[in-house]
Amino acid sequence: MATPAPSLPTTTSSPSPLSQLTPTTTTTITSTPTPLNAPTTSSGFVYPREWSFPPFFTRQPNANTRHAQDAKWASLVLAYCSFHRVYKLGLSSPAADELFHNKRLNKRLSHADAREVFNSMRRDGRVEFIGGGDGSRDEEGEGGGGDVVWVYWRTPEEWAALIEAWVDETAQKGTVLTLYELSQGEDTVGTEFHGLDPELLQKALQMLVKRNKAQIFGQEDQLGVKFF
Repeated sequence: MATPAPSLPTTTSSPSPLSQLTPTTTTTITSTPTPLNAPTTSSGFVYPREWSFPPFFTRQPNANTRHAQDAKWASLVLAYCSFHRVYKLGLSSPAADELFHNKRLNKRLSHADAREVFNSMRRDGRVEFIGGGDGSRDEEGEGGGGDVVWVYWRTPEEWAALIEAWVDETAQKGTVLTLYELSQGEDTVGTEFHGLDPELLQKALQMLVKRNKAQIFGQEDQLGVKFF
């Protein structure tokens, strides 16, 4: 008989950290203040306290607890990717290993469970599966796709709003810029979108095109954009 997933303590006097969670929207990428001795990455990212709690890495059977668990994982993914400016996340990438594997506890969120987290984020518009995957499982519980995702710690619409605000502030309407100049040029140094992934930049610009705020033209390797 398969060993059941570890359940969470339910004592009334000292509830566990995870059992106290309530579902939150995945648009929040800030974390609860963490003790000074909390684990951190080599670059200084501080994990939330739940990351040091072993049942956090095991799919919880209770629907309410599982929903709260997914929300906390989603918040962690967004916070981590925002901190490290990660735009694409693959389950086999070093970033995913750093996120989903706690070496101190010897606990790891399985790929199948990580896909479930991605699915919950997709429903909130914070993840998009790349390559046609949808994070589904096959009959044996293995993933049917969704090993690489866009992580929208800012959505294309939000990036578009930042670019549009910069265009207004710097009087760039009517100006033609290459996409390279927009994301890598000296004029955008210090902006949030400087260094933005080229594909994500195009997704953001397409939002402006749909609103008749911009026009994209040129060849794939030398695309330009004009703002209106």
